[in-house]
Amino acid sequence: MSEILDALVIGAGPAGLMAAEQLAAPGRRVVVAEAMPTPARKFLMAGKSGLNLTKDEPFEAFAARVSGYLDEKETGFGPAEVLAWARGLGVELFTGSTGRVFPVGMKASPMLRAWLGRLAGAGIELRTGWRWSGFDDGFRFQAPHGVQVLRPKVAVLALGGASWPRLGSDAGWVPWIRDAGVEVAPFRPANMGFRVDWSQPMQQYYGAAVKGVAIRAGGQDSRGEWVISQGGIEGGGVYELSAIIRDGAPAVLDLAPDLGIETLAGRMSRPRGKLSVGNWLRRVLGDSVKVALLLEWGRPLPETPDELARLCKALPMRLQGPMPLDRAISSAGGIMAAALDADLQLHALPGVFAAGEMLDWEAPTGGYLLTTCLATGRRAGRAAARLLVT
Repeated sequence: MSEILDALVIGAGPAGLMAAEQLAAPGRRVVVAEAMPTPARKFLMAGKSGLNLTKDEPFEAFAARVSGYLDEKETGFGPAEVLAWARGLGVELFTGSTGRVFPVGMKASPMLRAWLGRLAGAGIELRTGWRWSGFDDGFRFQAPHGVQVLRPKVAVLALGGASWPRLGSDAGWVPWIRDAGVEVAPFRPANMGFRVDWSQPMQQYYGAAVKGVAIRAGGQDSRGEWVISQGGIEGGGVYELSAIIRDGAPAVLDLAPDLGIETLAGRMSRPRGKLSVGNWLRRVLGDSVKVALLLEWGRPLPETPDELARLCKALPMRLQGPMPLDRAISSAGGIMAAALDADLQLHALPGVFAAGEMLDWEAPTGGYLLTTCLATGRRAGRAAARLLVT
């Protein structure tokens, strides 16, 4: 059975819903097809720990943190526009001390309900349980009532990347897109932790937060908090530099970022007395977690205060590679820029656009991911809507 539509959006995450919003018009048939039983599951999961919508900073600084697709074409939809859009849904916002913007309630579900209500009011039809299964003189779906083929005038693909497959982003679309002649870069984990083969003494620190340190790699540094887990290290402070480290930059840990080497060496020159090495280092560094990391990654310890201070300021992090894709917050890779025109339309599939994490880009956590998904969805949806009226 086939059905003719004006516009089809595949994927009901932030990029897809934003694209659908741009396509809405009186009398226009717009369908959003979602494979999962409910929409925006990854969006809702992100909201469980506090939905970070965007980063309140100038557009140029914001865009510099995104590797592609957030350029001069999107100056009309940066952080300031995300704030206005969210408030337009009736969501109260606040900005934290780091510039990160959150809903006052910290949850994603009230925003999603308001958004879905607005889309329904605009005549957009959401079909859940519709899993895209390839091309067949249109777009073929495994639907709750059997195989269905939709034949839209324009389509926006927003099926996500390859992280969080249990929430729907499983990259199952790649073979059909490649067979159609679209270039797709292999997926890699992004915003992920790193594996560490911890020694037995480190078991007591599983779940411990690492604070007051700086990770340095590739000429950049991160002073965010992170966590020691059974399998390695995870958390925002790690994710900020994860792409650089994944791509081969050595990582070092500064256990005392607010102290210079001379000051730290001076503290380490004080007599140890009868204290054990561990207790003495705890007095100097002020934190048992920092001492555990120094003993884990720094042995054998240097004997002179100056050498020990230098080690504490640049402790090599012994990492065994990135966590796998299914543990990553997001993914790098996807539809390559060469496969798209300036409006995110696929050269090999005229009238078909792509948005969100299907595209080959990455950005750190902190509002950059969600804003870019919204921006690319808006860009693709607007371009598709213009094609409908030409």
